[in-house]
Amino acid sequence: MLEPLGRLAYRRRRWIVAAAVLFAALAGLFGSTVFDHLTGTGFTYAKSESSRAAEQRRAIGGSADADVVVVFHSDRWTVDEAPYEQAAQRLLAGLPADRVRAVTAYWTTHRQDLVNADRHTTFAAIQVAGDDEAARTDNYTKIHDRLASPDLQVTVGGPAALFDEVNTQSKEDLGKAEALALPVLFVLLILIFRNVRAAALPVVIGVLAIVGSLAVLRVMALLFDVSVFAVNIVTLLGLGLAIDYSLFVVSRFREEMAAGVDVPDALCKTMVTAGRTIAVSAVTVAVALSSLFVFPQTFLRSLGLGGIAAVLLAVLFSLTVMPALLAVLGPRAAAWKGRKPADPGRTGWWERIARAVMRRPVPVAFGVLVVLVLLGLPYLKVSYGWLDSRVLPTSAHSRQAQDVLDREFTRNATNPVQVAVTLPVAAESPEGRAALGDYVQRAEKVPGVVGAEVTGVKGNSAKVDVRFTGEPISGHGRDVVAGLRALPPPPGGTALVGGNTAVFADLLDMLGARLPYMLLVMVLATFVLLFFSFGSVVLPVNAILMNAVTLLAAFGVVVFLFQEGHLEGVLDFTPTGTIDVVQLILILAVAFALSMDYSVFLLSRVREQYDLTGDNREAVAVGVQRSGRIITTAALLLVVVIGAFATSQVLIVKIIGVGLATAIVIDATVIRVLLVPATMRLLGDANWWAPRFARPWYARWGVREGGDAGAPELPRQQGSFQESPP
Repeated sequence: MLEPLGRLAYRRRRWIVAAAVLFAALAGLFGSTVFDHLTGTGFTYAKSESSRAAEQRRAIGGSADADVVVVFHSDRWTVDEAPYEQAAQRLLAGLPADRVRAVTAYWTTHRQDLVNADRHTTFAAIQVAGDDEAARTDNYTKIHDRLASPDLQVTVGGPAALFDEVNTQSKEDLGKAEALALPVLFVLLILIFRNVRAAALPVVIGVLAIVGSLAVLRVMALLFDVSVFAVNIVTLLGLGLAIDYSLFVVSRFREEMAAGVDVPDALCKTMVTAGRTIAVSAVTVAVALSSLFVFPQTFLRSLGLGGIAAVLLAVLFSLTVMPALLAVLGPRAAAWKGRKPADPGRTGWWERIARAVMRRPVPVAFGVLVVLVLLGLPYLKVSYGWLDSRVLPTSAHSRQAQDVLDREFTRNATNPVQVAVTLPVAAESPEGRAALGDYVQRAEKVPGVVGAEVTGVKGNSAKVDVRFTGEPISGHGRDVVAGLRALPPPPGGTALVGGNTAVFADLLDMLGARLPYMLLVMVLATFVLLFFSFGSVVLPVNAILMNAVTLLAAFGVVVFLFQEGHLEGVLDFTPTGTIDVVQLILILAVAFALSMDYSVFLLSRVREQYDLTGDNREAVAVGVQRSGRIITTAALLLVVVIGAFATSQVLIVKIIGVGLATAIVIDATVIRVLLVPATMRLLGDANWWAPRFARPWYARWGVREGGDAGAPELPRQQGSFQESPP
């Protein structure tokens, strides 16, 4: 299939290039408005108890659940003076009734917990109208400009404001990351390829992958909710993998051209070797990302689906547009003249390293594992957290509003545990009041609770707010939630426990329950794909174990930096003492996928040599020599892309960027150069073992470079395999 694709790319090269230009224009135009259709929410899931409690409470009157928190301050007046009250009430009264469901403020409730000690600062809680998160986010954007006063200092915070600012900041950061990454990539590619034209090709494919990915996200947003964070991840994967795949294709094409093959045949050989490798790699990465589908959250599902689309677009353009561009350039893609050709008989330094490692495989493997385990030790102290205002810089309004609330008011003033109670009788009947009073008294006796009160009733339903001390997202808070859920509800009724603390508790429970299924999907799917790619059951197990130690080390570095706060000044963030558990799940999926990407690159060249010689040690040494430069170069370019995204002002994106960059550096250096050769030397010919019953499967359906699955490889001249610098 890939060889005819190479010939088609050569014959129709101008048509393919023209189609790519048209696609870029249309996709760029269509996808340019993608941010207007994405959601900053999607971290919860509808079937959780906390989500059901939130929806039930929204139908009840009384005090507003704080979708938006408006903080008022005046140096001149106190909240009890008429000018202060009039200015604040004008703002609140001017909010459109169809956008706002309820408002709770000091002047209507006279609650003293809504005013700070010096009485110059107060806040109003606004419950935004809307049946779902997307509708509430839209309604908030419609009232945002009205939340200002010429007479008072007004700062807006709360979940809706936080998500809106994260959306805006992510959009700005994306543009900065692309503006930073693309020029640096182009300069590095010029140095690597020694040819401006050849260096431009991966950048072209990267741009196509970006605009295509944004267009795909725009289509997805028409069908279901898509998280705004999908843009960063999809762009990162699309650009990074497009550059990697293009690098592999261009390098192999130039290698074939250097061996004296003409352009059409060089394209065909490139497609059945490098093309096959990146196709297998793309499928492996896509399957690893599909493991995110086991989670019910919009956030993780949309990132998984968007990531798969980005990977498939990257490989599609690398297998169609890139060959067409190479066909147009032909010999002009070669390096500048004056460079000495590689000597096919000379041993490269990558090969010398591999042979040195294989002479002492036990101490090398032991030493590398010790280093990786030491890097991973901080992960043993991980404390899981969740999204809060500290993911934004201190200049963000929602961050400033939350800082004021934490500093000036009772802890968790806007984040109580929120209970939705239903009764068999009317809540305002004598029996209903008695049942609610009894429940509130029992709730106040739960360890850690400092107060509870009924804040709204409607029909046979009521809202009960339970206050506690400590961080909302903490073990203490989760203990309070567990204690409230252990309380028997009023006789004949129900009590659903919600609020931010309960949302986080439900999230941890869900992730803990679904994570084994995610790991099972990743491991089994990649095992099967690697078996049909290399005909061994040992190599896939080895590759999976290599990925595991890489991830352990990367997680340890993330905890050391972001949870413990090391290098906070250099990396420009505020440590929270926790790591967002959802981001670790995402790093797990993407880093596992990218590590498998490099495994396929290396093992393809090792398998290619092993098919020729049957000598395991020789195959490993030559395979490392022929792939070492490509893998490290690809890793360098991918780290540039990820590093650009790690400059984001949104802590979530920064953590993902640093975590992925760490995993890639470890994987492309100590894993591929040291640990893999050492373990493959120790395993010897067992690397290529498969049980007798599985061998016919590989013979029939396996995928090999250079021919049909079951056909033997034809020997080639040694020179055509010698790794020459791109």
